[in-house]
Amino acid sequence: MMQVLLHTIGVGLRELQDCLSSMSVLEVEVRDYFQGVIRLTDFKVEGADAKNIFYLRELDDADKLIESIKTKKNGKAVIIGGGYIGLEVGTAMRINNFDVTMVYPEPWCMPRLFTPSLAAFYEGEVKLNDGRVIEADIVVVGVGARPMTALFKGQVEEENGGIKTDGFFKTSMPGVYAVGDVATFPMKLCNEMRRVEHVDHARKSAEQAVKAIKASETGKEIEEYDYLPYFYSRSFDLSWKFYGDNVGDSVYFGDKNPLSPKPKFGSFWIKDRKVVGAFLEGGTPEENKAIAKVSRLQPPVENLDQLKKEGLSFATMI
Repeated sequence: MMQVLLHTIGVGLRELQDCLSSMSVLEVEVRDYFQGVIRLTDFKVEGADAKNIFYLRELDDADKLIESIKTKKNGKAVIIGGGYIGLEVGTAMRINNFDVTMVYPEPWCMPRLFTPSLAAFYEGEVKLNDGRVIEADIVVVGVGARPMTALFKGQVEEENGGIKTDGFFKTSMPGVYAVGDVATFPMKLCNEMRRVEHVDHARKSAEQAVKAIKASETGKEIEEYDYLPYFYSRSFDLSWKFYGDNVGDSVYFGDKNPLSPKPKFGSFWIKDRKVVGAFLEGGTPEENKAIAKVSRLQPPVENLDQLKKEGLSFATMI
């Protein structure tokens, strides 16, 4: 038997275990405990409580933003943050004929993934550090979220800002599992403990935990989680995918001219003379499968200049 407990707060894990006759998947006030949106009020920003400032965490947040877009047609929007939320909301606002200004403190957009060369293709004038005031009908804040583990403090082991798990997403407390953004797990491909913030991992880690729970009930064995990091985004006619790890030397290839009708370019990341990650803009399904395969297999690379010359064909021939 499996039970799901919703909106359960203020009790310890051991107390919950005592109430259950079998292992359970526990969802504890997700909005407040598992992922907390970083808000302007956290920085004590003047005017942080003004109207028409939006954050995107719940479906209700998106509904409110859509209603505001409808009432502020052809208006001005300021997007605070240059990550996933910032870039994709900025695209949506432009599609709805808003004049969009993006503001973020980092030197380029998507700094946890993009190199300066990759970012230069996607961004325009977005820096603001001289105290100017920008008029806006709508402000959307997408400056990140943090895993909220306070409810479990002292009850389960933590590591790297999350709840430590094994390759089956078991925590240090028997019968308790953690999945998604909040879980720090052994990334076999990189041979280290990692925490991943992305919907693809959230879905796959939950699937792995359910398989592990069912296997423990039936006495069967399953393979440990072997995740290939995967990120993607779509903006206007652009669409990119990334697989693997973005560490080591980066090697660029392809056509990054923004005036090209269909730009296709990418990057490989090389560490210890092996390909450990790959990025591709404008790839076909077959080409995207090829960069996923090359990131999984991590083939050796002898000459970076030759790799740059071969470009995407290096991956498609693996």
